[in-house]
Amino acid sequence: MTKAVYPGSFDPITNGHLDIVQRASLLYDAVVVGVLNNTSKRALFSVDQRVALVKEAVAHLPNVSVLAFSGLTVDLARELGAQVLLRGLRTVADFDGEMRLALTNRCLHPDLETVFLMTDARHVFLSSSMIKELASLGGSPAGMVPEHVARALIEICRGGTSPRFEKG
Repeated sequence: MTKAVYPGSFDPITNGHLDIVQRASLLYDAVVVGVLNNTSKRALFSVDQRVALVKEAVAHLPNVSVLAFSGLTVDLARELGAQVLLRGLRTVADFDGEMRLALTNRCLHPDLETVFLMTDARHVFLSSSMIKELASLGGSPAGMVPEHVARALIEICRGGTSPRFEKG
């Protein structure tokens, strides 16, 4: 069984990310979306919120699972027994940094193969940071993120906590 890990902060997951996950689910027996809990970055959504949003976005894909992790991606891949590390590329500008990261990961885990998937042309312009800025300025992220993510973004950018995450 070939298992792939697709790591990222997914703050929030975009339609570009979802495109990569959907296509990867056709290529690999199992795909694990690893939601990075990077305490050095200030995320809009908590790691638990991001995991919940990603889980809902990929619920229709039976061979895709989602989990939170911290630390090195290669350690997660090793722990899961994954053979493939997935990375999405939007433009040539992404390639340089991704190539350096792939080579570093190869030094740390020589048996882990990095596979790059090009984002569909419809999503090339999307980035989580651009979408967060758009929503924070009152713009609509509709069509750029899954519908449930758009609702959560709009709610949290209005200064509240999304009702979907309130406990009670």
